[in-house]
Amino acid sequence: MATTNDIKNGTVLKLEGNLWNVLEFQHVKPGKGGAFVRTKLRNILSGKVVDKTFNAGLKIETATVDRRDYQYLYKDGEDFVFMDTTDYDQITVPGKVVGNAANFMLESQMATIAMHEGSPLYVELPASVTLEITYTEPGLQGDRSTGGTKPATVETGHEIQVPLFLGNGTKVKVDTRTGEYLGRVNE
Repeated sequence: MATTNDIKNGTVLKLEGNLWNVLEFQHVKPGKGGAFVRTKLRNILSGKVVDKTFNAGLKIETATVDRRDYQYLYKDGEDFVFMDTTDYDQITVPGKVVGNAANFMLESQMATIAMHEGSPLYVELPASVTLEITYTEPGLQGDRSTGGTKPATVETGHEIQVPLFLGNGTKVKVDTRTGEYLGRVNE
């Protein structure tokens, strides 16, 4: 058992029989009344995000979550196969657990997988990844570096919005949490 003082981003809590991942937390000490902790929690299984407030010092149950680095190998139907780089064990993670991370995963890319009692809970990618644009419409005469955007398909098959001046074969940095274009990568 832990208390609300132990809450940090990434902590997994057991509440009402479900596992919840702490996305944000804030300790609040108002001038009048008792202190409390305001949190934003995501249900690990359904992905639902809720706001929950706890009184300060309240006992809460945390789940034991093992986070390990795995290398993404390949997609097998709807599932994804990862390999532990320390002992070369392979695990299969269902597509619904991988979720939106699948839009930004390339073969042999490293990812962190959170496991609870032997079952994968979620897949965490680095904050940004470098992907190559495989298809986008050509820019029009007069396009400038500031201004509008256009759709572009990256090598994973996912579509993102990029500035008008970018073309096919350009490597771009993409935010894995929001899917936003962060900039060009010059190699």
